[in-house]
Amino acid sequence: MNEIKKQLGRKIKYYRELRKLTQEELSEMIDMSCRSLSFLECGTNFVTADTLERVCNALNVTPKQLFDFEYYPKNPADIKNDLEKLINSNSDKLGDIYNILNGFLNGF
Repeated sequence: MNEIKKQLGRKIKYYRELRKLTQEELSEMIDMSCRSLSFLECGTNFVTADTLERVCNALNVTPKQLFDFEYYPKNPADIKNDLEKLINSNSDKLGDIYNILNGFLNGF
């Protein structure tokens, strides 16, 4: 259980920082003391269902996003850089890449 608490805490901190919120700001939004939020982010404490709902609402995420410990969304600049690297390293497949993206974006 300790590992789950730590991973959940890291995800909450990740999304808090992604939203450019301080611990104080988020703690106010979820009606929790800053110290309790710190314990949550460090994996010392675990959330109740009520707290989980408030955290999800404040961070605009789903419980699934918080508990999917293998997925961390990237910011748009990182995604663009990753796409550029993929394109540059696969220039022989540029047409295929274009067709896939074009089809996806235009509904096939």
